Amino acid sequence: MDTNGELRFDYGGQTPERLKRQISRLTGMTSAQMSRTAADALAPIGAHKAHFVVLAVLDEFGPASQAAIADRTRIYRSDLVAVLNDLADGGWIVRAPDPDDKRRNVITITGAGRERLAEIEAVLDGVNERIMAPLSGAERAQLFSLLGRVNAHLAQD
Repeated sequence: MDTNGELRFDYGGQTPERLKRQISRLTGMTSAQMSRTAADALAPIGAHKAHFVVLAVLDEFGPASQAAIADRTRIYRSDLVAVLNDLADGGWIVRAPDPDDKRRNVITITGAGRERLAEIEAVLDGVNERIMAPLSGAERAQLFSLLGRVNAHLAQD
């Protein structure tokens, strides 16, 4: 699937009615389009959504171990190492030995990391606006609420 057209959910009479009733198909295809929109918007500044997630966690919750960051971000620990390497190479985080346990590192956001977080967040705010353009403010709030409820329900399984 290389184009947004290939990810379109409903082609009218060309789409079987059974497919039009599948919420998992609709949300999956919509999710793929939203992810691509975000990735395309972040590419010019050399950023990824995972950079935003990690920097946001560190900014809001403070220094943390890699394990704590993985738990808060839901980024697989093996994938997190590459994200942290990118962020460290950019000077946006620093790793330092944990004073309580020298076997692990504590990750801290830097001043440059806070600036980078703001830059990425501004891009993602534009992405949110593009994605939600056809919805009113009330519809946007309702969409978040409904999806949040469905997500919480499924998380109980």
